[in-house]
Amino acid sequence: MPPSSVILFDGYCNLCSSWVRFILKHDKQKHFRFCALQSPAAQKLLRGYIPLQKNKTVVLLSGNKIFTKSTAALTIFKKLGGFWALLYTFIIVPRFIRDAVYDFIAKHRYQWFGKQNQCYIPSAEEQNRFID
Repeated sequence: MPPSSVILFDGYCNLCSSWVRFILKHDKQKHFRFCALQSPAAQKLLRGYIPLQKNKTVVLLSGNKIFTKSTAALTIFKKLGGFWALLYTFIIVPRFIRDAVYDFIAKHRYQWFGKQNQCYIPSAEEQNRFID
């Protein structure tokens, strides 16, 4: 995967921000860049891919491909490599089942994990991995 792969995430969600920190820690090859869904940059990146009002999910843009929901998460695990790549085997579960589980967690993420008042702010070392 080229380093131009971009993960778009809910910058206000504590669960989503933890997911970004997890990826930053385990992405030794620096495959991924990040962009908060609430940013103008995300709106430009998503234009032509998915309706802007339906961007309430993790989105992986890789080349000219777009992945959302459980497929995005599993593809990210695959690209992290090592042990994490084994999680990609869950791709065999039918998408409608995987996405139903994803949607259930997403629906309750603020209730269970909380919400920040501002988007995730990367550290100085992480700044070059983020698109504003």
